[in-house]
Amino acid sequence: QVQLVESGGGLVQAGGSLRLSCAASGRADSRFRMGWFRQAPGKEREFVAVIWWRSATTYYTDSVKGRFTISKDNAKNTVYLQMNSLKPEDTAVYYCAAGLVGATYDNWGQGTQVTVSS
Repeated sequence: QVQLVESGGGLVQAGGSLRLSCAASGRADSRFRMGWFRQAPGKEREFVAVIWWRSATTYYTDSVKGRFTISKDNAKNTVYLQMNSLKPEDTAVYYCAAGLVGATYDNWGQGTQVTVSS
């Protein structure tokens, strides 16, 4: 089991930037992929971005391509989500998740609130 702790959320004006961090306890398994998801009020949780721990391959949902960047620091067992050009529709609770490649995400953080004002 991997414990995940997110940080870095907050209130920002449209067009601004935030960087979210997700610190994983223990040593992240090289077979893991680390994902960011978000859930806005009244909506279902949606996928935002993912990074493979071993290869650093990344994927993004279309609505954040070119604005968000997912990255990792192996030494710190931490995954980041750099969010630029934020829009009010990016407002949500952002969750970090981890899981083996090819399996479900079975480790989740507590979430961090991101609010973008217009």
